[in-house]
Amino acid sequence: MTDASTPLSTSASTALSGTGPAFAPPGGTVHPRDSSPDHPCSVSALGTVVRDYVAKLGSPWIEGEVTEWNVRNVGTFARLRDLEGDAVISLTIWSRVRDRLPKDIKPGDHIVVCAKPEYRVKSGDLSYTVSSARHVGLGDLLENLERLRSKLRAEGLFDPGRKRRLPFLPHLVGLITAKNSDAEKDVLRNAELRWPHVSFRVEHATVQGDQCVPSVLAALRKLDDDPAVDVIVIARGGGDFQDLLGFSDERLLRAVAEARTPVVSAIGHDADRPLLDEVADLRASTPTDAAKRIVPDVAEQLAIVRQVRGRLAARVAQKLQHESVHLEQLRSRPVLRQPERMLQDRASSIEQHLARGRAATTRALARGTTDVAELRAGLRALSPQHTLDRGYAIVEVAGEIVRDAASAPQGAEARVTVARGRFAATSLGEVEP
Repeated sequence: MTDASTPLSTSASTALSGTGPAFAPPGGTVHPRDSSPDHPCSVSALGTVVRDYVAKLGSPWIEGEVTEWNVRNVGTFARLRDLEGDAVISLTIWSRVRDRLPKDIKPGDHIVVCAKPEYRVKSGDLSYTVSSARHVGLGDLLENLERLRSKLRAEGLFDPGRKRRLPFLPHLVGLITAKNSDAEKDVLRNAELRWPHVSFRVEHATVQGDQCVPSVLAALRKLDDDPAVDVIVIARGGGDFQDLLGFSDERLLRAVAEARTPVVSAIGHDADRPLLDEVADLRASTPTDAAKRIVPDVAEQLAIVRQVRGRLAARVAQKLQHESVHLEQLRSRPVLRQPERMLQDRASSIEQHLARGRAATTRALARGTTDVAELRAGLRALSPQHTLDRGYAIVEVAGEIVRDAASAPQGAEARVTVARGRFAATSLGEVEP
């Protein structure tokens, strides 16, 4: 009984003494200056004090450089950077006020704004509502970028003639982006949707801050040294002007210009234009646009193939039909309806020529036979042998034919040729007739 009542007695005595938290006043009644571990103030009380304090600042004029300028229907949301330090504040310009401001304000401009700081107790956010603004000139960052732009343009790094064409269908795509970023997911997903067999080699790099340039340079050199990589994509999501300064660094720009592999710039949104867009071989407005530019759409290419095949098939069918009609026209001609007539006419002509040739040959042989017989008779009549056959003889003395009796004196040895043979004789000299 006593043990069970001890805690109650202790608690009651503590409450009666007023030393414990049981008698702590409500948090909303404690001023932040009077707060303690035993008497904390509430979030609302703190927020109210901060709001009242901020309200005392009024609407100061603030000088800075615009790093972000996003125009929406309800208003414009901007970021203003200190000209010398790293401090940045967020500005809200409602649409009714925006109409009274200069129309040419853009990231990189040097402006002066009249802004009222407001602390929202409910959300704990500090915002600056602009009521007026003046355009001073170019900010230091933008001025430096313009000088660099002019320098690189004079060197020819922006010339369209030095930009290389991307391959129609790269076998391996190099991707430089932040790890697990939306830009990486957009490029990979949209490229695979267009061409499912596309291959990527992803090199993760820091895409914001002081390590942005060295990290991207290292990834670029690694991918450019790989002969299997056909195209390199440098992708990053959107951000304000200051967040994208790394992609306007001269070191990175010259490395991209000297790269052997075509480089695609896919930085931020369409309105974001770092100098990398000017030096790269191809500028993509967004990472999603880069995925659409580096690989063809398989459905579109299949449609083109089907269209070409359809035109080719139609052309072949038309050609076949035309040739078939032409062949039918040729076959309809009389000479082709009865082609044997050509052979018959030629056969008759050949037979006529053969007959004439035979007749001419026969006549020529007959004439030749007659001529030969006449010549034979003439030759036989003139032949010495024929004369010998008639009883005449040929007498030779000393190898000379005797035509005069004086040529065969008495005792001369003579050679007598008759119709059938020869014999020797001795001359008795000339005799009386």
